[in-house]
Amino acid sequence: MRSSEEAEGFDGEASNTAMVSGASSPYQPTTEPVLSRGVFRNMNWNTRYLTSQLGILKIIEVVLSLIGFICIETVMMCSPCTGVYLFEFVSCSSFVVTGLFLLILILNLHTRLTHINWSVLDLINAVCCTLFFFIASVVLAALNHKSGAEIAAVIFGFVVMLVYGVNTGVCVRQWRSGGQRPPQASEYTRARTASRSEVEARPE
Repeated sequence: MRSSEEAEGFDGEASNTAMVSGASSPYQPTTEPVLSRGVFRNMNWNTRYLTSQLGILKIIEVVLSLIGFICIETVMMCSPCTGVYLFEFVSCSSFVVTGLFLLILILNLHTRLTHINWSVLDLINAVCCTLFFFIASVVLAALNHKSGAEIAAVIFGFVVMLVYGVNTGVCVRQWRSGGQRPPQASEYTRARTASRSEVEARPE
Protein backbone atom coordinates (compact mmCIF):
# COMPACT_ATOMS: atom_id res chain seq x y z
CA MET A 1 0.00 0.00 0.00
CA ARG A 2 2.75 2.38 0.91
CA SER A 3 4.72 1.57 -2.19
CA SER A 4 1.77 2.55 -4.38
CA GLU A 5 1.37 5.84 -2.48
CA GLU A 6 5.09 6.51 -2.81
CA ALA A 7 4.88 5.75 -6.53
CA GLU A 8 1.96 8.16 -6.87
CA GLY A 9 3.94 10.77 -4.95
CA PHE A 10 6.93 10.32 -7.15
CA ASP A 11 4.74 10.61 -10.24
CA GLY A 12 3.17 13.82 -8.93
CA GLU A 13 6.53 15.31 -8.09
CA ALA A 14 7.87 14.33 -11.50
CA SER A 15 4.91 15.87 -13.29
CA ASN A 16 5.20 19.06 -11.23
CA THR A 17 8.92 19.20 -11.91
CA ALA A 18 8.30 18.74 -15.62
CA MET A 19 5.70 21.51 -15.60
CA VAL A 20 8.03 23.89 -13.77
CA SER A 21 11.00 23.10 -16.00
CA GLY A 22 8.80 23.40 -19.07
CA ALA A 23 7.48 26.77 -17.97
CA SER A 24 10.95 28.14 -17.28
CA SER A 25 12.63 26.61 -20.31
CA PRO A 26 13.63 29.11 -23.00
CA TYR A 27 12.99 26.49 -25.69
CA GLN A 28 9.22 26.69 -25.81
CA PRO A 29 7.35 25.05 -28.68
CA THR A 30 5.70 27.45 -31.08
CA THR A 31 3.17 27.09 -33.88
CA GLU A 32 4.32 30.29 -35.63
CA PRO A 33 5.90 29.49 -39.02
CA VAL A 34 9.55 30.38 -39.38
CA LEU A 35 8.98 32.41 -42.55
CA SER A 36 6.33 34.52 -40.84
CA ARG A 37 8.97 36.12 -38.64
CA GLY A 38 11.60 38.60 -39.73
CA VAL A 39 12.08 40.06 -43.17
CA PHE A 40 9.99 37.47 -45.02
CA ARG A 41 6.76 38.05 -43.08
CA ASN A 42 5.29 40.39 -45.72
CA MET A 43 6.76 38.57 -48.72
CA ASN A 44 4.09 38.11 -51.38
CA TRP A 45 3.79 38.79 -55.10
CA ASN A 46 2.84 42.35 -55.89
CA THR A 47 1.21 42.05 -59.29
CA ARG A 48 0.11 45.66 -59.00
CA TYR A 49 3.71 46.84 -59.33
CA LEU A 50 4.42 44.42 -62.18
CA THR A 51 1.65 46.01 -64.24
CA SER A 52 2.63 49.58 -63.35
CA GLN A 53 4.70 51.81 -65.62
CA LEU A 54 7.87 51.51 -63.57
CA GLY A 55 7.43 47.76 -63.20
CA ILE A 56 7.08 47.23 -66.95
CA LEU A 57 10.11 49.45 -67.61
CA LYS A 58 12.22 47.45 -65.17
CA ILE A 59 11.22 44.16 -66.77
CA ILE A 60 12.24 45.52 -70.18
CA GLU A 61 15.52 46.82 -68.73
CA VAL A 62 16.38 43.45 -67.18
CA VAL A 63 15.59 41.56 -70.39
CA LEU A 64 17.51 43.94 -72.66
CA SER A 65 20.52 44.04 -70.31
CA LEU A 66 20.60 40.25 -70.29
CA ILE A 67 20.38 40.09 -74.10
CA GLY A 68 23.18 42.64 -74.45
CA PHE A 69 25.33 40.68 -71.99
CA ILE A 70 24.72 37.45 -73.91
CA CYS A 71 25.63 39.17 -77.20
CA ILE A 72 28.91 40.53 -75.87
CA GLU A 73 29.76 37.18 -74.29
CA THR A 74 29.66 35.52 -77.72
CA VAL A 75 32.57 37.66 -78.94
CA MET A 76 35.47 35.20 -79.17
CA MET A 77 38.35 37.47 -80.24
CA CYS A 78 39.03 41.16 -79.68
CA SER A 79 42.01 43.49 -79.87
CA PRO A 80 41.76 45.96 -78.27
CA CYS A 81 39.16 44.61 -75.84
CA THR A 82 38.38 47.83 -73.94
CA GLY A 83 34.94 48.26 -75.47
CA VAL A 84 34.03 44.61 -74.99
CA TYR A 85 35.09 44.52 -71.36
CA LEU A 86 33.38 47.81 -70.54
CA PHE A 87 30.10 46.78 -72.15
CA GLU A 88 30.28 43.39 -70.46
CA PHE A 89 30.70 45.01 -67.04
CA VAL A 90 27.92 47.56 -67.56
CA SER A 91 25.37 45.10 -68.94
CA CYS A 92 26.04 42.52 -66.22
CA SER A 93 25.95 45.10 -63.42
CA SER A 94 22.71 46.68 -64.63
CA PHE A 95 21.10 43.26 -65.00
CA VAL A 96 22.01 42.25 -61.45
CA VAL A 97 21.20 45.56 -59.75
CA THR A 98 17.94 46.26 -61.59
CA GLY A 99 16.86 42.62 -61.28
CA LEU A 100 17.50 42.67 -57.53
CA PHE A 101 15.68 45.98 -57.20
CA LEU A 102 12.70 44.59 -59.13
CA LEU A 103 12.65 41.43 -57.01
CA ILE A 104 12.61 43.42 -53.77
CA LEU A 105 9.68 45.51 -54.98
CA ILE A 106 7.51 42.74 -56.38
CA LEU A 107 8.00 40.64 -53.21
CA ASN A 108 7.13 43.63 -50.97
CA LEU A 109 10.42 43.23 -49.10
CA HIS A 110 10.81 47.02 -49.17
CA THR A 111 8.00 47.29 -46.59
CA ARG A 112 10.44 45.89 -44.00
CA LEU A 113 13.06 48.54 -44.87
CA THR A 114 11.01 51.69 -44.39
CA HIS A 115 14.05 53.88 -43.64
CA ILE A 116 15.16 53.66 -47.29
CA ASN A 117 13.74 56.13 -49.80
CA TRP A 118 13.06 53.70 -52.63
CA SER A 119 11.98 56.35 -55.15
CA VAL A 120 15.33 58.16 -54.80
CA LEU A 121 17.18 54.84 -55.04
CA ASP A 122 15.25 53.99 -58.19
CA LEU A 123 16.10 57.39 -59.67
CA ILE A 124 19.82 56.99 -58.90
CA ASN A 125 19.88 53.53 -60.48
CA ALA A 126 18.09 54.76 -63.62
CA VAL A 127 20.39 57.78 -64.04
CA CYS A 128 23.58 55.74 -63.51
CA CYS A 129 22.50 52.98 -65.90
CA THR A 130 21.53 55.55 -68.56
CA LEU A 131 24.93 57.21 -68.34
CA PHE A 132 26.94 53.98 -68.18
CA PHE A 133 25.13 52.35 -71.10
CA PHE A 134 25.66 55.48 -73.18
CA ILE A 135 29.41 55.45 -72.48
CA ALA A 136 29.76 51.69 -72.97
CA SER A 137 27.77 51.71 -76.22
CA VAL A 138 29.73 54.64 -77.66
CA VAL A 139 33.07 53.04 -76.76
CA LEU A 140 32.01 49.67 -78.18
CA ALA A 141 30.75 51.34 -81.37
CA ALA A 142 34.11 53.05 -81.80
CA LEU A 143 36.28 50.05 -80.88
CA ASN A 144 34.44 47.10 -82.40
CA HIS A 145 35.62 44.67 -85.07
CA LYS A 146 32.44 44.74 -87.20
CA SER A 147 31.32 41.38 -85.90
CA GLY A 148 27.62 40.57 -85.66
CA ALA A 149 27.73 40.05 -81.91
CA GLU A 150 29.37 43.43 -81.28
CA ILE A 151 26.96 45.27 -83.57
CA ALA A 152 23.99 43.59 -81.88
CA ALA A 153 25.39 44.50 -78.45
CA VAL A 154 25.75 48.14 -79.53
CA ILE A 155 22.15 48.22 -80.77
CA PHE A 156 20.78 46.68 -77.57
CA GLY A 157 22.99 49.00 -75.54
CA PHE A 158 21.49 52.12 -77.08
CA VAL A 159 17.95 50.71 -76.81
CA VAL A 160 18.29 49.86 -73.12
CA MET A 161 19.89 53.27 -72.58
CA LEU A 162 16.70 54.87 -73.96
CA VAL A 163 14.55 52.69 -71.70
CA TYR A 164 16.57 53.73 -68.66
CA GLY A 165 16.17 57.33 -69.81
CA VAL A 166 12.39 56.91 -69.86
CA ASN A 167 12.62 55.33 -66.40
CA THR A 168 14.54 58.39 -65.22
CA GLY A 169 11.85 60.71 -66.57
CA VAL A 170 9.07 58.75 -64.88
CA CYS A 171 10.93 58.79 -61.55
CA VAL A 172 11.52 62.54 -61.78
CA ARG A 173 7.87 63.16 -62.64
CA GLN A 174 6.66 61.07 -59.71
CA TRP A 175 9.14 62.76 -57.38
CA ARG A 176 7.94 66.22 -58.43
CA SER A 177 4.30 65.22 -58.03
CA GLY A 178 4.98 64.09 -54.46
CA GLY A 179 5.06 60.33 -55.08
CA GLN A 180 7.90 59.51 -52.74
CA ARG A 181 7.16 55.77 -52.76
CA PRO A 182 6.46 53.11 -55.39
CA PRO A 183 2.80 52.68 -56.37
CA GLN A 184 2.15 49.72 -54.09
CA ALA A 185 0.60 50.28 -50.65
CA SER A 186 2.51 49.41 -47.50
CA GLU A 187 0.01 47.78 -45.15
CA TYR A 188 2.76 46.93 -42.70
CA THR A 189 3.89 50.56 -42.45
CA ARG A 190 0.36 51.84 -41.87
CA ALA A 191 -0.36 49.20 -39.23
CA ARG A 192 2.93 49.91 -37.44
CA THR A 193 2.27 53.66 -37.44
CA ALA A 194 -1.26 53.17 -36.11
CA SER A 195 -0.11 50.88 -33.28
CA ARG A 196 2.67 53.32 -32.34
CA SER A 197 0.22 56.21 -32.16
CA GLU A 198 -2.10 54.15 -29.93
CA VAL A 199 0.77 53.41 -27.55
CA GLU A 200 1.76 57.08 -27.37
CA ALA A 201 -1.84 58.17 -26.76
CA ARG A 202 -2.40 55.60 -23.99
CA PRO A 203 -2.24 57.22 -20.49
CA GLU A 204 0.30 55.83 -18.08
